[in-house]
Amino acid sequence: MAAQKKTSGTPGEHRGSRWRRRGTSEGTGSRASGSKGTGGGATPRPRSGAAVAASSARKALLALVAVAAILAGVLVYGVSTDRTGWSPKLALDLEGGTQMVLSPTLQGDDAGQEISQEQLDQAVEIIRQRVDGAGVSEAEITTQSGRNIVVSMPGVPSSETRDLIQTSAQMAFRPVITTGAGAAVPEDQRTDPKSIPEPDAKPTNSSDPNWVTRELYAEYEALDCTKGQSQEERAAQPQDKAVVACDTQGGSENSTKFILGPVEIPGTEISDASYAQATNSQGHATGGFAVNLQFDEQGTKTFKELSERLYSLGQSSQGDPRSQFAIVLDGSVISAPSMNSVITDGKAQITGNFTEDEAKFLSQQLKYGALPVSFSIDSEQQVSATLGSDQLRMGIVAGLIGLALVCIYSLFQYRWLGLVTIASLVVAGVLTYLAITLLGWGANYRLSLAGVAGLVVAIGQTADSFIVYFERIRDEIRAGRTIPAAVDHGWQRARQTVLASKAVNLLAAVVLYFVAVGNVRGFAFTLGLTAIADLLVVFLFTHPVMVLLARTRYFGSGAKNSGLDPEALDAVPLYRGAGRLRDPSENDGLTIAERRRRAARETAAGDGTASSSAHSDPQEAQR
Repeated sequence: MAAQKKTSGTPGEHRGSRWRRRGTSEGTGSRASGSKGTGGGATPRPRSGAAVAASSARKALLALVAVAAILAGVLVYGVSTDRTGWSPKLALDLEGGTQMVLSPTLQGDDAGQEISQEQLDQAVEIIRQRVDGAGVSEAEITTQSGRNIVVSMPGVPSSETRDLIQTSAQMAFRPVITTGAGAAVPEDQRTDPKSIPEPDAKPTNSSDPNWVTRELYAEYEALDCTKGQSQEERAAQPQDKAVVACDTQGGSENSTKFILGPVEIPGTEISDASYAQATNSQGHATGGFAVNLQFDEQGTKTFKELSERLYSLGQSSQGDPRSQFAIVLDGSVISAPSMNSVITDGKAQITGNFTEDEAKFLSQQLKYGALPVSFSIDSEQQVSATLGSDQLRMGIVAGLIGLALVCIYSLFQYRWLGLVTIASLVVAGVLTYLAITLLGWGANYRLSLAGVAGLVVAIGQTADSFIVYFERIRDEIRAGRTIPAAVDHGWQRARQTVLASKAVNLLAAVVLYFVAVGNVRGFAFTLGLTAIADLLVVFLFTHPVMVLLARTRYFGSGAKNSGLDPEALDAVPLYRGAGRLRDPSENDGLTIAERRRRAARETAAGDGTASSSAHSDPQEAQR
């Protein structure tokens, strides 16, 4: 008896109301095998679309693992070197910090007058720029009683930040007349004032030695910069006369003192300042750092004249201190570079043995140094957290409750597919936590309660991306596609929606960050950060995981409670077996529920007709 031949060309099979294709890459997830030739060698066929999709998904997951590993590695390095901690830095409203009360005082011709509100507002804005430029986030700078300025900063400010706030006076460029060691000359070695000739002519420029009188030179010799100058002494320097001053090393043995000519360029004529690596004439980096200055139109003209005079003095007498110009801030010389060339375009560069931190600090002083008034610190105290650990705990609890509700909804709506949502939220949370912690180290970012609120709101926005994706997949399954094909087509439809949604979120966060001030900026920052993290998770985790799950037996077959069950979704099969496909003309415009009710009515009507016929003609029924 001949063996029965098994049919291998069956184009499809029907299991309940589920329909699948055979012999195609759609829905199989298998790789086509090669056929052996007569020579015994195998000729591999091209990889199927399913295999390519699975390979791309694995690569995306590996990329996500690499990103997380890099962030975690940097954090471990920072903790091991005591540069940061395991948790994010907290802002003033959660951690407390330092509060300084600054009292403004008008200088020069306006000394003794009441400060105007416009001058006070300008001072607040420049101090805010200084503090932000130093990388101090979530600082609060406000006015008090229309007279004082209150600066509140989270944590304990560094010495550089403290100096940046305390040096709150006008900046000026003065030519150097003479310079020397900072220590005071012993009384028995000082020059007899009577032996110092009085100037025989009026000074012709700010570098003229005729500015030095007997009294000024005696003050210069008696000045002891190793003890430093008081705030009152530094603030009392007249702008139109020669003065004595110490450098910023005042109070140490390495300090230097100067006799400076009258102010030639006020700090208000500096339009910009920055720092960068120093380069030589060939453009090669020298290993140090330089500070770049840019003057406005009036400053460019004045600095051109100053550079011509100082450069000429340096060329005529090597080592002449008069070839230097002093940058004076709050009565102290922060830098006194020599003029090496004539500068006509208003773009100057200060070079020296600067470290990166020193160059950055000097550029900030130059950029934000011009204040309309000078300040003295009336009080400085440590303040406790206004919200404290209890409010932080409540914010974290609120976030956990929101996360739990999203997880419960996902499991109820998507069954076991909801585990993908939960895993995606966990991955997004880990990436966001690492980013915020590292930003606290690298950018001195501090998390405020408003930032915590942004993280809580972001939970819903992140879950929204997964819901859009899953619903697109379900729509494709309802249309009759196999589950792997539904994942691919659903992703193509959902991707643009997710990108558009996150672009809107990111744009709103950016606008809110730059328009708002104070704690609102913390909310906007975390909102934008989580939008970026959400995109990474959707593209590198959620979609790749769905591609791989669609190739598994449980999810790929649409098992019950998988969240992808065609029967539960009332799927209409595209393929009806043996070459029979559903014609698009069969679409009657009804919803699935309406079709089911119509089918039930037709079945009931058919059963009633058959029953009536059987009772009316029993003999025919027996046949």
